Amino acid sequence: MKALSFVSGPAAGPIDPGYDYTTFPEVVRSAEDAYQQAGITDPRAQLAMAEVHDCFTPTELVLMEDMGFATRGTAWKEVLAGTFDRDGELPVNPDGGLKSFGHPIGASGLRMLFECWLQLRGEAPPERQIATVSQGRTLGLTHNLGGAPGECVSFVGIVGSELGD
Repeated sequence: MKALSFVSGPAAGPIDPGYDYTTFPEVVRSAEDAYQQAGITDPRAQLAMAEVHDCFTPTELVLMEDMGFATRGTAWKEVLAGTFDRDGELPVNPDGGLKSFGHPIGASGLRMLFECWLQLRGEAPPERQIATVSQGRTLGLTHNLGGAPGECVSFVGIVGSELGD
């Protein structure tokens, strides 16, 4: 594992009528910390893939923006453009994510790490193998979160080979 970040947020969220449901500050902070540890300055260009906690469809869009894969308010456009497809610029959840596998508490993160391992080694099933690995990218991101908006815990891990010079 290259870098880890584990951040929890202050209690707020649903009890705060002004809470902004278009971002998870805990995710932003944990991603920034993991990127700093791994030397990542442009996650969209440097990561080969990402496995994100897509517990709900809108959450996946928010997470992709919070982790810097798309500018705020544009993730839906990037999805429609194919940016996050298996053959796109930054594949996100190439295995189908939680929507495909379900969400066994405690095991979801392990499944995400296993998917990164398969993909980065070029050993994913051919119909699921991402294109960015053959382009020389060697890092994957895993993300999990738990709790309620404004009071959640966020984990971001960067796995794979060392960054080049």
